[in-house]
Amino acid sequence: MRGRLRRAYDSGRASARARRVDPVDAPGEPDIPSGPATAGAATTAGPEPSSAPHPSTASQDDADVPHALRIAAAWSWRLIAIGIVAWALLRIVGTIRIVIIPLAIALLLSALLAPAVGWLLRARFPRSLATGVVLVGGLAAVVGTLTLAVNEFIRGVPELSEKSSQGVRQIQDWLRTGPLHVSDSQLNHYIDEAQTWITGNSKTVTTSALSATATLAEVLTGTVLVLFATFFFLRDGNKIWRFLVRLLPVAARWKVDDAGRASWATLGAYVRATVLVAFIDAVGIGVFLVIFDIPFAFPLAALVFLGAFIPIVGAALSGGVAVLVALVDSGPVTALIILGAVIGVQQMEGHVLQPLIMGRAVAIHPLAVIIGIAAGVVLAGIAGALVAVPLIAVLNTAIRRLAARTVPDTPPDAVVVASQAP
Repeated sequence: MRGRLRRAYDSGRASARARRVDPVDAPGEPDIPSGPATAGAATTAGPEPSSAPHPSTASQDDADVPHALRIAAAWSWRLIAIGIVAWALLRIVGTIRIVIIPLAIALLLSALLAPAVGWLLRARFPRSLATGVVLVGGLAAVVGTLTLAVNEFIRGVPELSEKSSQGVRQIQDWLRTGPLHVSDSQLNHYIDEAQTWITGNSKTVTTSALSATATLAEVLTGTVLVLFATFFFLRDGNKIWRFLVRLLPVAARWKVDDAGRASWATLGAYVRATVLVAFIDAVGIGVFLVIFDIPFAFPLAALVFLGAFIPIVGAALSGGVAVLVALVDSGPVTALIILGAVIGVQQMEGHVLQPLIMGRAVAIHPLAVIIGIAAGVVLAGIAGALVAVPLIAVLNTAIRRLAARTVPDTPPDAVVVASQAP
């Protein structure tokens, strides 16, 4: 009995050594028996099929599923989970957009006004006073511009209405004497149908008016929130950012801080470059409007300036309004000239100004711009279209910084504590 136990022990040790040297058995090679009942006995049966699962599967059932199908299933449920989370986030954003949109606009204004606050701080102004002076000055500039535009618009409305009536009469004459030969009875019939449609849809018009009133209340609430948020972002923005960074794990703080500061620099560069490009567009189109004596030259230039903040779409829409006013006021020839001026200014903007002023740091593919604007319009209307492209630029910079393998520089005020061996 003692000899048998000794031989079984030696056989088990030999088997263990063999598996350590070559842990994967060769195909078709019989397993080495290690039990005491079969020690020393010759193996006469053929090799038994291995029942161990494939290394990439968790069970024998998974081993029977094709590898490509397992990969597709793994990707599918992960994409479904990501889609559910994204859908939930969009619903949350849509629910509280009255808060998110003003905060986003306040960030844009803060990025635009931050250099002016920095100049006053270097001039030994207190931080609160510097922030208040810059904010009040910016608000006064906006209110003054809007006042001038509205006053000119009010002065020009009677003349434009008269010319519009003349244009309508010319269209009616052309319908009678032109190739269509529309009779007076047919014109009256079409006018009656239009009046009937307006009467039948008066409920819809009333609902739209009530909706506009509610939108006006939201705009007033958002404006107040924008002013307060802009003030505190300009005064305490650095403190707010440090507080948010401290909420993260210690190992991720420097990386996130580096990505956040780079994103803030990108946002500032984007906003300042957009303001400069919009100003050049407004001046270029406004000069042509003044030369050809188009009414509402200043309001249309201001509209072009505001529309330039929505890339591609905004400039086209504001330029279209200028062409329409030129058509009503001065006829098709002048309208075609203004259209050529608008197209020329936009081509110079797209191919010269934006690459030269914005540079490669905030360059975004046009497809991403179009998709972002469409998503912003769906989620939050015009305000969403306004903040969509800056948000894409910021996310682009942040993701690139977070994905980079370089280690951020050590902050100058960091304290490094080294432990000594006892």
